[in-house]
Amino acid sequence: METSLYLPVKGFLEQAGYTVKGEVGGCDIVGLSEDDPPVVVVCELKLKFNLELILQAVDRASVADEVWIAARVSAKGKGRETDKRYRDLCRRLGIGMLGVTDIGEVNVIVGSVTPMPRTNPKRRSRLMREHQRRKGDPAVGGSTRQPLMTAYRQQALGCASALAAGPLKVRDVRAQVPEAGKILLSNVYGWFERLDRGVYGLSAAGQEALQRWRQPVD
Repeated sequence: METSLYLPVKGFLEQAGYTVKGEVGGCDIVGLSEDDPPVVVVCELKLKFNLELILQAVDRASVADEVWIAARVSAKGKGRETDKRYRDLCRRLGIGMLGVTDIGEVNVIVGSVTPMPRTNPKRRSRLMREHQRRKGDPAVGGSTRQPLMTAYRQQALGCASALAAGPLKVRDVRAQVPEAGKILLSNVYGWFERLDRGVYGLSAAGQEALQRWRQPVD
């Protein structure tokens, strides 16, 4: 699975000085440097190098300073990573290639040396904001077909956790989750019940959510 590539590539980017998180804004891996403004690095994962992987990387070019693609290298040496045309295409597009071995070693096949154009500043800002607001790294890059632990879901779970012992006023929940007012009012997931003006309780769906997402949210 593509998720098997996540930790090796995450470690590679962390050694390069980036704070790395998975599944941010539709990207498999997003890394931010400590610079001001941060350097944004995006990496897309696939089990094999193919055209779809390059197309994904091209799409990410509008939000990143560096774009990488990573895939498992062929044990028989017959993968796309050995195709000079594929490597040359990545060079021309400014896309870096990372090869991951069966034992988790990450090697640079093509360096991401050409600055990628920033053509969508709003999308870039949303990506950075989600990365910075998300606590920890709760989503494994390359995950598909399952709900992701976004920053918003983390805060909603924080509200649910605060209400687990019984109904509370919004201001009391806000002491733990600063954006509790908006989250309780919008009730996107149906986890909360408005019992009185400014007073909320936990719904059955909210109780189920706390059981399902049994992981730290802070």
